Amino acid sequence: MGRAYQNRKVAMAKTAATKTKIYSKYGREIYVCAKAGGVDPAGNLALRGLMDRAKKDQVPAHVIDKALEKAKGGGGEDFSPARYEGFGPGNCMVIVDCLTDNPNRTFGDVRLCFTKTKSKIGTQGSVSHMFDHSAILVFAGDDEEGALEALMMAEVDVSDIECEDGKISVFAPHTDFFKAKQALVDHFGDIDFDVEEIQFIPQTTTQIGGEDSEQFEKFLDMLNDLDDVQNVYHNVVD
Repeated sequence: MGRAYQNRKVAMAKTAATKTKIYSKYGREIYVCAKAGGVDPAGNLALRGLMDRAKKDQVPAHVIDKALEKAKGGGGEDFSPARYEGFGPGNCMVIVDCLTDNPNRTFGDVRLCFTKTKSKIGTQGSVSHMFDHSAILVFAGDDEEGALEALMMAEVDVSDIECEDGKISVFAPHTDFFKAKQALVDHFGDIDFDVEEIQFIPQTTTQIGGEDSEQFEKFLDMLNDLDDVQNVYHNVVD
């Protein structure tokens, strides 16, 4: 059912460099999510999922609380999402997700990362059509058939489901994220998800080496040094 798990597993791991400023990135994302949908996690499923991920990534409670208090105040910065895509070193495909209060500044900063590493920023849709925008849920278990049945009963459009090394991995359209998660919890009870995220998964992968590999590492470092950058997705494998 679908592509090789190993390629998926590599792609699912975001670059380590995106964790460099993890607290501020989570703080900004929680603030935006709470401001848009309310500060109560019980009534804002997106916020609840985001807070769960932040806790798993060991973001301190005071960082989360500060972002919620800021959103509760109603003032503060007006951040909006921005997505840039293009071709990185070795002609790899890259998607850069940002939250920005100044789109012109952010575009200029991201474009500089591309140009300084012999890369080319593209137009919207230039590479995203080669990625699947997927909900990914990974948890301990071996009842793949039971998981699939529960998801089908909940009318989740499952893209793929795999069981390997005692872990079940579910892939579904990003729009089915909360429906899929609830279906699994209803079937198995309380689940401690290893992964519960929406990510861009490349349909094909590429290997780069030599100078391209060095430029790629520089490219990622430059992007992740930008405060506005939240996530970087690409199709490079080791």
